[in-house]
Amino acid sequence: MKKVTLLPADIYQVVNKSLLNENDKLVLNLLYMPIIGNKAITLYNTLYHELKANGYISEELTHHHLMTTLGENLESLKEARIKLEGIGLLKAYYMEGSVNSYVYELFSPITAHEFFNHPIFNMVFYNNVGKEEYLRIKSYFKVPKIDLSGYSDITSPFDMTFDSKSYTAFELENKDEIASKNKRGLEYESLFDFDVFLSSMPSKIMNDKALTKTVKELITNLAFLYKLDPFTMADIAKVCLNEKGLIDREELKNKARRYYEFNNDGRLPSLIFKSQPDHLRSAKGDNSFIGKLINVFETTNPYDFLKSKYKGAKPTERDMKVLEMLIVDLKLNPAVVNVLIDYVLKTQNNRLVKAYIETIAGEWKRKGIETAKEAMEIAEKTHKKLSRIKEEKKAKEKSEITPDWFNKNIEKKEMNIEEKEELESFLKEYK
Repeated sequence: MKKVTLLPADIYQVVNKSLLNENDKLVLNLLYMPIIGNKAITLYNTLYHELKANGYISEELTHHHLMTTLGENLESLKEARIKLEGIGLLKAYYMEGSVNSYVYELFSPITAHEFFNHPIFNMVFYNNVGKEEYLRIKSYFKVPKIDLSGYSDITSPFDMTFDSKSYTAFELENKDEIASKNKRGLEYESLFDFDVFLSSMPSKIMNDKALTKTVKELITNLAFLYKLDPFTMADIAKVCLNEKGLIDREELKNKARRYYEFNNDGRLPSLIFKSQPDHLRSAKGDNSFIGKLINVFETTNPYDFLKSKYKGAKPTERDMKVLEMLIVDLKLNPAVVNVLIDYVLKTQNNRLVKAYIETIAGEWKRKGIETAKEAMEIAEKTHKKLSRIKEEKKAKEKSEITPDWFNKNIEKKEMNIEEKEELESFLKEYK
């Protein structure tokens, strides 16, 4: 995915790939909004309303117009747009020029029936709103049942109603694209390894036609939602094979969910905006030791950062729960979580002590720590304060290992030779 810098003067056009009806709007507001937030839905609705002039393509507008219309800054709009892209409601195209140009294609939301049967959306929606609200909203989309006992079906069939007759020749061509309700499936940058999955499945009892496009899509979604590697997914899929050697989709969803619940104290997964928001990142071009280190904290997602501490091995379930608490429960920004992980591991003998982490994380949350730089500064202040207290009680028995970025000038722009060597050593963990 190409990284581009969005500017207020950049122009955009909206292309309609959707045909929205009132029920679609209900799905967006009641089902999608609890997952991606009201800003993303408001942006979607605003872009859709800009199509009203001719219905299929908008005039060229600037992003400054969008900022003024919604009363949001540019980074907030970009984050909302990325959420729409990720969840399948928008596709973005970019062309560089004297004034950069964007094209935004709007897609239809999936139907309520598809939503409540979707392996990711349904589960995350339930987790975000809770059981009572989930059942209440779901009831809006239920079709009332009518008792037809005693009635006879007298519907006239097609061939009894119409007949075919020969008329003048007419060449059927589809030269122009007719407006239709287009939906995007979820896309993944990291693809699920089906070769490894298949090598772990019993070939003698699994049907060659078991992995249909629909089943593969389901497996990919479940693997993402529950963080299942191909080997684990194969173990789960084995017990979901029916007598024909096909994978029972509903059984697979249930078994994957139960596996996750069992390993996460009955908790269900949710979705998080995984990258550090651009407006909370430091300015580019700082080539100092601290500048490069902050870049690592800001551009590495917490799971991969923690994984790097295990030398590439998968983190333990216990540590994953700690990570989930920081990101999902406390909603700390990814870069802040990375700084916290690095600080705690370095000062607690390479252990993620949950009680200690909760104490620090709670304090950072109350103080509104949002950036890597802020987290590094408060971590160093906290450590120095604790060190003074310890020194007052007794002299340290041994020197304490601290993060490499302590006692460094965060504002300094250039590195000396010693700092370059320290950075190279630190960055080896992420290669």
